[in-house]
Amino acid sequence: MTVPTRLTLTTVNLDTPDPAALARFYARLLGWDIAVEEADDVILRAADGGVGLSFQRERAYVRPSWPAQPGRQQMMMHLEIGVQDLPAALEHALACGATLAAFQPQEDVRVCLDPDGHPFCLWLTD
Repeated sequence: MTVPTRLTLTTVNLDTPDPAALARFYARLLGWDIAVEEADDVILRAADGGVGLSFQRERAYVRPSWPAQPGRQQMMMHLEIGVQDLPAALEHALACGATLAAFQPQEDVRVCLDPDGHPFCLWLTD
């Protein structure tokens, strides 16, 4: 299949009851800058110009469960964050306000939850 025009993924959006607070968490975690800040939408951009993160207000937000449980809100996606030093990255994430998930499925990955409960993985890169 040929794509008729160039398509570029620019931003991943996360729902949140408080866009500014969640954006500040990820700005600290990733060392990124806030590019746009409005009442209901905050956008972070990576210094290298890669895919950004957007935080959009969802007034009916329901915190996801991890791991998934029948009858409870499931995560719709999660972020994968490559790190070279897993213990140091985990310490940094916790200092930023993340929590370590109780369930850890792999030895070389740490599943964390952001302040709104979105899971994200810190995984050991080569």
